[in-house]
Amino acid sequence: MTKLLQWLFGVSALVAVWALLTFDLLDLSLPQTYREVAWPMPVYLLVSFGCFSLAIVGYRVAAFHDCEEAAGELRQQIKEAKEDLRKKGLKM
Repeated sequence: MTKLLQWLFGVSALVAVWALLTFDLLDLSLPQTYREVAWPMPVYLLVSFGCFSLAIVGYRVAAFHDCEEAAGELRQQIKEAKEDLRKKGLKM
């Protein structure tokens, strides 16, 4: 099962449970306060997901490691490319 299918399955299960609780489709006779709490739940989940995503991106940026070897190798390749182009007559 791909990650997309896992996410779609999870989201559809949450939507189904939310719809059952909010619209009382199974005639569970839940108190009105339960429905009042369940109604804005998708917004709360969306905001929570956004905060979680921002935290993950912030952590990954903070924990990003520089690759000094790769940077040096790239600088060397740029120098070699410039020299090669200069030999072929390109003026920079």
